[in-house]
Amino acid sequence: MDKDRMKSYRSFLKDSIRKTIDFSQTDQNRGIAPPPVEKPYAKEGKRIDLLKWDEWGDIGKMDLKTAIKNRESRRSYSDKSLSLKELSFLLWATQGIRENLGPGHARRTVPSAGCRHALETYLFVFNVETLEPGIYRYLPVEHQLLFEFAEDHLDKKLIEATFGQSFAGESAVTFVWTAIPYRMEWRYDIDSHKVIAIEAGHVCQNLYLAGEAIDAGICAIAAYDQEKMDALLRVDGADEISVYIACVGKN
Repeated sequence: MDKDRMKSYRSFLKDSIRKTIDFSQTDQNRGIAPPPVEKPYAKEGKRIDLLKWDEWGDIGKMDLKTAIKNRESRRSYSDKSLSLKELSFLLWATQGIRENLGPGHARRTVPSAGCRHALETYLFVFNVETLEPGIYRYLPVEHQLLFEFAEDHLDKKLIEATFGQSFAGESAVTFVWTAIPYRMEWRYDIDSHKVIAIEAGHVCQNLYLAGEAIDAGICAIAAYDQEKMDALLRVDGADEISVYIACVGKN
């Protein structure tokens, strides 16, 4: 192990860089309009309405103490389908909008530095009732799914992109979060990237707890082939970057 190299990379964990930034020169303080709260999409695209709070019935009624006590990573799943109602709940729990504050600002179900919310949620759907397999994106403003595209051998390609972790392609649905860094950089300049990583942790923990509430197993994945995952999602790897993955399946 190269200890000097390791120590140099620890700087990412620090907030020392904040002292080097002239915040008067950020795009926010220069009067540039904020980026949108969700990635734009073609209005003619196929969108699927998700169920809303008052349509969930008893979903999510497990008490928080039990959900926290039972939380663990689970890599084996039954062949039961995830319902659209359950998926709607998971998406709301991880990236749902509680209050729209106007252009470029929204309060969600997870914390984010400066309410910037730099993440997008993609879904590799394999076994969800009423949904054809393929890659989808969550639209939090509309609380809808956008069908992005179908892909042959999607399960095998996802497993390959996660270095052979087979459960990634054996789930009912696998979440992949991407970051659009400029949403955070607009306010925080080069001090943005650590807090984007922290934000991904907030989101995934909510998924774990929400999964417990619907008797679903969750397993987060941080080891993946960056270039293959970005290519599979058809994102550019520069202005939008895959950052975290989590598999979901019924117990």
